[in-house]
Amino acid sequence: MKKRVGLLSLVIGLAILGACGKSGDTETVKEVLPLNVELTVAEQAEVGETVKMEALVTYGDENVEDADKVVYEVWEEGKKDDSVMIDSVNEKNGLYTAETSFDHDGLFHIQVHVDARQLHTMPVKEVTIGEGAEHHDDHAEHEHGRTEGFSLHFMKPENAVIEEETELVSHVQIDGQPLENANVRYEVWSDVTGEKHIWIDTEETVAGEYAAAYTFSEIGTYSVKIHVKNDDGLHEHEELTFEVK
Repeated sequence: MKKRVGLLSLVIGLAILGACGKSGDTETVKEVLPLNVELTVAEQAEVGETVKMEALVTYGDENVEDADKVVYEVWEEGKKDDSVMIDSVNEKNGLYTAETSFDHDGLFHIQVHVDARQLHTMPVKEVTIGEGAEHHDDHAEHEHGRTEGFSLHFMKPENAVIEEETELVSHVQIDGQPLENANVRYEVWSDVTGEKHIWIDTEETVAGEYAAAYTFSEIGTYSVKIHVKNDDGLHEHEELTFEVK
């Protein structure tokens, strides 16, 4: 009789533990929803005209009113290295706005960088100002050769100092979604290093974010070319500069 009672108690105890384990597992599972950004910009405007930029940020069905960062980046075609960053105004209900204007004809790119819910996204739109850009066959060939929907943002180091580790971070997306499992490498060079090019491998820290740390030993202006490849045949690159003090 005692053996039967003991066995019954053991079975009940295991059942309770199993139920608790399942309940705990259920509570720790958290669904990861997509971070969506609807960027609205006029396709065409005149020189000197105010161009309004609007980004509606949503996470699932929720309007995100507390995004960690919403910043607009604006540059003229072929001059990404001279881009300008413009802070947004939180209009509530998930809407973040900013304004800009242009002092000459050309084709310009407007990209919004959004950090929220531990995710990052960065849709981009084009706006033609006045008569638009003059046609350059070599530049057009490069632009049209880019993979459709591909977007890359290199976070320029703002406080790079010699003899200290500098973090180099890029966000890569395709069709507005993080590009995962890519091979991303930084090719770095400068006048102070002569003809030597430094190759730095990255690690994917979160989906679509590729980071590496490097210690520079010389003060100067450095060029970095970000190379992006994956197993599907994608091969893109973008070149920028940054300062090391």
